[in-house]
Amino acid sequence: MKYVSEFRDPVLARNLARQIAAEADPARQYAFMEFCGGHTHAIFRYGVHDLMPKNLRFVHGPGCPVCVLPVRRLDDAIEVAEKHGAILCAYGDMMRVPGTGRRSLLSARAAGADIRMVYSPLDALALARENPQAQVVFLGIGFETTAPATAMAILQAQAEGLANFSVLCNHVLTPPAIRHVLEAPGIDPEQAVRLDGFLGPSHVSTVIGAHAYAPLVARYGKPVVIAGFEPLDVMQAVLMLIRQVNDGRAQVENQYTRVVTDTGNQKAQGVMAQVFTLRPAFEWRGLGSVPDSAFAIAPEYAAFDAEQRFPISDKASRETKSCECPAILRGVKEPKDCKLFGRACTPETPMGACMVSSEGACAAWYTYRRAEAMGTPAPALEPAQ
Repeated sequence: MKYVSEFRDPVLARNLARQIAAEADPARQYAFMEFCGGHTHAIFRYGVHDLMPKNLRFVHGPGCPVCVLPVRRLDDAIEVAEKHGAILCAYGDMMRVPGTGRRSLLSARAAGADIRMVYSPLDALALARENPQAQVVFLGIGFETTAPATAMAILQAQAEGLANFSVLCNHVLTPPAIRHVLEAPGIDPEQAVRLDGFLGPSHVSTVIGAHAYAPLVARYGKPVVIAGFEPLDVMQAVLMLIRQVNDGRAQVENQYTRVVTDTGNQKAQGVMAQVFTLRPAFEWRGLGSVPDSAFAIAPEYAAFDAEQRFPISDKASRETKSCECPAILRGVKEPKDCKLFGRACTPETPMGACMVSSEGACAAWYTYRRAEAMGTPAPALEPAQ
């Protein structure tokens, strides 16, 4: 614990806050998007936002994998279990996400579908071995962090000849999402979110490496600083971003050097390249259709592709009415701007994915800033001197 506690030291945090305040130009506004939901929760949990100067704003990005999964894909998963009688396996944070008509995997299970919570694709493989008479489908979601485990599960199923195992693949990619946020296609320029830089995600970057962001930085001139999850990690990354903006620089910098390398995990990259292929486009909640932003299972492994194995109907899907989760994921709105927040929409009665996931912005606001969002601001910390 000593190693972790050093990254939460309040004295060091105050010192960093004073340094940030001293170097932030009072004549300008800073807007930095934390792409990763883990950063959003760290910022709120440790009060990092209260230690920032008034002219610096954190913008919550689409870095919650549960949140960005569109309703249609969740509806498809429910259909696979209900209509085709498959054993559907999903991570726990997917179970309560509302789909069309606020139906969730949990409510579908209560109605009789065989839907099971698992901790990894290996659990789904075990179920396939134990139930050779049943079709077992793993609902693969997540960024580059979880995609390698799904790919390995497919390779293991092939090696064992598990013909009753398949994957409903929804793995999405980080750099194309950042590109889409910056380009904001179809968005009125007056409505587009203004950004000065990005806090690069932690876990994703351990897989894809720091160099993966270089083309984005070169093309759009926005700095990316990869940050760890602890409060001092985030604050140091903010200081690094401020210095780049002040100097007129745009580079990829790595604050999280104790974990992230320039090239990332090349074995993980290799297994993803072997098992997956890029989809020409994929629908993201909040972002719409994003080109080259998600994996599909490669033709060589089509036998393990649930989209190929099960006919899925072309049905209409819809978001929960009045839920602002899509706008929150684009960074255009904050949870407090949603009229459902804290009233109709709570962690016990979620109306949107952003309130369900442990990485969702609404869940972070509800846990750490609910009083402020509901109109009764909590006492602010004393500003750093």
